[in-house]
Formats: sequence, structure tokens, C-alpha cells
Amino acid sequence: MTSLQSRVLTPKEGLKLQSGPGRDLIFKVTGEDTNGAFDYFIVEVAPYGGPPLHVHHKQEETIQVLKGKFKVRIGDEIFYLNEGDFAYLPSKIPHAFLNLTDQEAEIIVVYTPGGGHKFYEELGPLTRNGSPDKMVVAQLFEKYNMTLIGPPLSKD
Repeated sequence: MTSLQSRVLTPKEGLKLQSGPGRDLIFKVTGEDTNGAFDYFIVEVAPYGGPPLHVHHKQEETIQVLKGKFKVRIGDEIFYLNEGDFAYLPSKIPHAFLNLTDQEAEIIVVYTPGGGHKFYEELGPLTRNGSPDKMVVAQLFEKYNMTLIGPPLSKD
């Protein structure tokens, strides 16, 4: 086990990664910084953007809305989150979220255990052009103990 180092960052500082068109990430700390304990990152979500329905088999996830309004699916339930609202997305339960506004929105995401940045380091180059090979993306999800289940959420 390595000694942990404190970290103080400005709003735009951190490890910048991409997660598909219009979803930029700023990792404030990764599992490498926290001995695997957690990841903490800001997600800049494009208007009407969000990930497809998926499930994490080993990672817990939380989101907190910094800017915007989101539709969040957790299992079979739909929730609407406004600025400041929080959601816990347990492992093994399918989930997705969608920015319901016509402007860029922001959320804080925490994964535990950490290490999620490795997934995004590989996902960004695959999805940045907007039309990724779905089979390759699905295989990447599986590599990191996640499964794609369905499409992104719709506005209605």
C-alpha cells in the first residue's frame, strides 16, 4: 500500500477524459490516487445527452447535480433531479441518466471502488466520433465489469 497524497485543485484542474460526444470528464481523484478506494469526477453532459442503460457489476455509483436537470433511471424507477439533488446507483442495478436541458449540464460522480478512469481512457477514443462500433463498446463495458443493457433515455 502506498502513502496517500493530499490534493487541492481548481475547478478545471484534474485528469481530463472524454466519454462520448459531449460528455467530458474531469477526474479530481482516481483509484490510483486513493489506493483503489474511490473515483471522484465532474461530468460535463451535452444538451439532451447521457449514457446508455447499463449496469455496474462491482462498482457503486453516486451522482449529484451541479448544473441542469436530469432524468435518472434506477432499476425500473424514473426520478427527476434538479441542481443540488443526489442519487445513489447501487451496483447490479441497471441505470442511466439524461440531461433534460438544451444547455450543457454538470454532475459530480463518485465510483467505489475506484479505477473507473481506466474505462474512460479507452472509451473516449472509441466514441468521440459519434458512431462507435456497438460490439466493441459492449466488449469494453464487459472488460470493466459492466454490461450495456439498452439505449440512452429519451426526453419523454
